[in-house]
Amino acid sequence: MADWPIYGEITGPIVMIGFGSIGRGTLPMIERHFKYDKSRMSVIDPSDHNKHILDAHGLDLIQKHVTKENYRELLTPLLTKGKGQGFCVNLSVDTGSVDIMELCRELGCLYIDTVNEPWLGFYFDKKKGPSERSNYALREITLAAKKKNPGGPTAVSCCGANPGMVSFFVKQAALNIARDMNLNVPDPETREEWAALLRQIGVKGVHIAERDTQRTVDPKPPNVFLNTWSVEGFISEGLQPSELGWGTHEKWKPANAETHPAANAPAIYLMQPGAATKVRTWCPTLGAQYGFLVTHNESISISDYFTVHEDGRAVYRPTCHYAYHPADDAILSWHELFGAAGKHQDKLHVLDEDELVDGIDELGVLLYGHGKGAYWYGSQLSLEETRRLAPYQNATGLQVTSAILAGMVWALENPNEGIVEAEEMDFKRCLEIQFPYLGPVNGYYTDWTPLENRPGLFPEDIDESDPWQFKNFFVG
Repeated sequence: MADWPIYGEITGPIVMIGFGSIGRGTLPMIERHFKYDKSRMSVIDPSDHNKHILDAHGLDLIQKHVTKENYRELLTPLLTKGKGQGFCVNLSVDTGSVDIMELCRELGCLYIDTVNEPWLGFYFDKKKGPSERSNYALREITLAAKKKNPGGPTAVSCCGANPGMVSFFVKQAALNIARDMNLNVPDPETREEWAALLRQIGVKGVHIAERDTQRTVDPKPPNVFLNTWSVEGFISEGLQPSELGWGTHEKWKPANAETHPAANAPAIYLMQPGAATKVRTWCPTLGAQYGFLVTHNESISISDYFTVHEDGRAVYRPTCHYAYHPADDAILSWHELFGAAGKHQDKLHVLDEDELVDGIDELGVLLYGHGKGAYWYGSQLSLEETRRLAPYQNATGLQVTSAILAGMVWALENPNEGIVEAEEMDFKRCLEIQFPYLGPVNGYYTDWTPLENRPGLFPEDIDESDPWQFKNFFVG
């Protein structure tokens, strides 16, 4: 694409918090697709690792940590520099998302993030119980802020690849299944209508089913954690309790499963870290596989959004969770970390587009239990195509940065929606913006179930009456 579409004008300053693997990939997206005053763009990061990219683009680095103590003093003058409406793009770890988005809304600025981040120390605070350290708890804080101050400047919460893009995929996948089942139903327009559609087609659950096959030619060295995106972010979420949205069809829970204090909570959690929890899942290219049941915001927001209530009671809700097979180097890194009793490696390193040699990030949603069995819908973006489409990122990064672009465009076009989650946005508009960056986006039906391909060498406690029970997915 020689001529990139300009989607709108950011009339005020832009403040990007964080310039790691995602920040550096987002910068060219902003440059390509928006009109803005470059002299009023600020980039904040405690590390100067990617400063050479900022230098090449004529931007200065503010080399500071954004903390609970300094965020108001640091961000306010940057977000109010000159006229117009500012835009805060929060792409950093250990930055309190809700506090920063509320400051932005006080200042009349737009806001977007990819993760519901707490301040530094939250994930490893031994004074907090597992429920208090969960994504469910973080989301509840965001929802409370939304309820307290409805409307006003738009703040898009959790709009990366996942959480974010995958919620758009769920809606498109549901429409595809309904069409293929010859159901003559109009496209839903409300939350209640979307939930009714998933109930009508019989979806029992949703896996965020991902397989990352990107690889290097060099073996992973000892005492190094390698990943294709933020290592700090992956370690933080991987050590949180394993969490999943909990469906109304489920008849069994793991022995270490716990519920949250709220009686109507749409999620449960396990008393074990997500990166040590495996489930059976399926992706198109390599088929049946194990995935990590790592906690993610979308596991809860998707289950919650597609719940049908009657008389104040949930009568239909799909199970939803991440089922993630990261790059092989990341799996080896987790084995090393847990083998060292949870001690982080001395070196944390993101594999960039120059170190990786090939592979794809196959990221989609697997809707299962409906009238046609199981259906995967998503992006099959390769490293090779990523290099042609955008600089400074691998396939994993481009799936995230294109979603950030979509969320920013949607916020500019809908500037007074208050705090919103991905499920509440116009998924067709967002996917329209993302499609040029996602490589092949396809849907695949499969007759796979988690009861298949078991060796049968040892007795197993499975539920053959319903293949789609979590008991049959759960490995341990």
